[in-house]
Amino acid sequence: MKTPYISAYGSWLSPITADLIVQESIGLGQARWDGDDLYWLESRPTESGRSALVQQSAGGRICDRLPPPWNVRSRVHEYGGAAFTVYQGTVYFVNFADQRIYRQTGIAEPEPITPEGPYRYADLQYDRYHHQLIAVRENHSTAGEPINTIISINLNNPQEQHILAAGQDFYASITLSPDGGKLAWLSWNHPSMPWYGNQLWMAKWQADGMLSTAQVVAGGPEESIFQPLWGPGGNLYFVSDRSNWWNLYLWDGTDVLPMCTMEAEFGLPQWVFGSSTYGFTDTGELICTHSQNGLWYLSKLHKGKLTTLELPYTDIADPQVQGQQVVFIAGAAKTPTALVKLDLATGEIFTIRQSSQIQLDPAYFSQPEPIIFPTTDDKVAYGFFYPPCNPDYTGPPGTKPPLVVRCHGGPTAAASSSLSLGRIQYWTSRGFAFLDVNYGGSTGFGREYRCRLDGSWGVVDVDDCVNGARYLVEQGRVDPEKLAIAGGSAGGYTTLAALTFRDVFKAGASYYGVSDLEALARDTHKFEAHYLDRLIGPYPQQEQLYKERSPINFVDQLNCPVIFFQGLEDLIVPPNQTEMMVEALRRKNLPVAYLAYPGEQHGFRKAENIKRTLEAELYFYSQIFQFPLAEEIDPVEIHGMG
Repeated sequence: MKTPYISAYGSWLSPITADLIVQESIGLGQARWDGDDLYWLESRPTESGRSALVQQSAGGRICDRLPPPWNVRSRVHEYGGAAFTVYQGTVYFVNFADQRIYRQTGIAEPEPITPEGPYRYADLQYDRYHHQLIAVRENHSTAGEPINTIISINLNNPQEQHILAAGQDFYASITLSPDGGKLAWLSWNHPSMPWYGNQLWMAKWQADGMLSTAQVVAGGPEESIFQPLWGPGGNLYFVSDRSNWWNLYLWDGTDVLPMCTMEAEFGLPQWVFGSSTYGFTDTGELICTHSQNGLWYLSKLHKGKLTTLELPYTDIADPQVQGQQVVFIAGAAKTPTALVKLDLATGEIFTIRQSSQIQLDPAYFSQPEPIIFPTTDDKVAYGFFYPPCNPDYTGPPGTKPPLVVRCHGGPTAAASSSLSLGRIQYWTSRGFAFLDVNYGGSTGFGREYRCRLDGSWGVVDVDDCVNGARYLVEQGRVDPEKLAIAGGSAGGYTTLAALTFRDVFKAGASYYGVSDLEALARDTHKFEAHYLDRLIGPYPQQEQLYKERSPINFVDQLNCPVIFFQGLEDLIVPPNQTEMMVEALRRKNLPVAYLAYPGEQHGFRKAENIKRTLEAELYFYSQIFQFPLAEEIDPVEIHGMG
């Protein structure tokens, strides 16, 4: 074996370059069956982040169903989801540019079937019994908040739209019974979020094409329902966290019955439409995913017995079942995320599409180590630790690596164990240690853990990130003088709060992070308009608490360098929040850098911006932690350096 070079941590030359990551990587999501044909979405950075609809025919041929510039993406709730459906080869989809629904038959040019105007659509469902589309519609034509309803669209006369359900603030998860006679859905009202409390409704179709009076099947202010789905026998299945864990239940028309009771999560926080964790085979078996301690599994559930399938994946999402075939998005520590098909009859696994075509030696991939560490109030928190990993290098004797602590967004999301070239391996292959924290509030550890942030956002999450870093310092695995923290959106808020209200981290990177909670409460969109009521307290009644938790009001306490990244069309965290923070740091003459991207929203989709962001953060750390770079990177203007 070749003797590794001795080089400062952070300055290792890595084959995982920013160019390679953006040129060879795509996002995969929302696979759907149409008979034996399969459709899915690909987010492509090299096409300015276009969400392309891709089809695999029954014979295995793969092609783009919609050419550029068609971009299949909804903006309902701003986060969208479930922006297309297919029936017998006819595609119905939401086009991002105008948010209208289009219909495409075969390879013909798509035709609009909804009018121009201030409308958005999501959760598209085709109803073959009535030849209509059912969807959630968001109407932005009135002053104040948009109005959300469930509507039907007559496909023989698309001008004819009927409101099927109205009066609630939010609707999602529309599902039609196999015989076409019933419709079920979820709804909730301010100030709740769907992972706190919502209701499952059911109604029958009437002869006039409208619904009967709906009845509540399950749910309430402190019960979260996820993914209602009609089973082959006509029972209504769903996931509920009434036991503290998101477990599976069925409603037989009279009673709600548990399907599988265990300390595992069969559900997800519904930030987007169309998320799935289970489905049914043609023989009536229930195929489901569930998570425990941050890892995901695929199982069969039969007569209350859960049988986990032996698969080479630790992250499994969005299973879609057709006959004896199940497709899902799968990932593992050393293999790229992929769209995978499993033949349940034979056990054979087929990789349909990989998120990355990069061919790299797995020796450059750091393996995640699940850790449990002590935190405030005698509790524990969770995370994945990645040590530096590059077979060509080792650090100088007596030195330890810098650490990047990553706070996921959400804040109900969860750290993933899947291979992530850009988010994790880019750093570890250059000599950084990396901690992906599942702080209190994260999904995957039960409702009680998910609700730890109630009234404590900016406290519990910050404590957990700080204590994770301290734990690794105490273990002797990282350099206490080179601790950085980074995060986006809600994770950006945690980042800024940790830098402002604690004295542990020496640098930070905020991706479209919240700095002014009052501004967020006043300016954000409808879906999250009252989210902070639970995370902090009602506004403006708790105005003082909002001030106390906002980093922008305590810049005098922030004494370390920060780099900021911001999309200029972000409606979730508007640019003015970031710009106020940047300006405050400039006035204080602290090292600060700011990169703003025209045309980007909440999260970056364009290849050139993703590349620039990766390299800029690395350049920033190299200047702050004083290590040489092994590659040419365009410098970043850092105000207050030197």
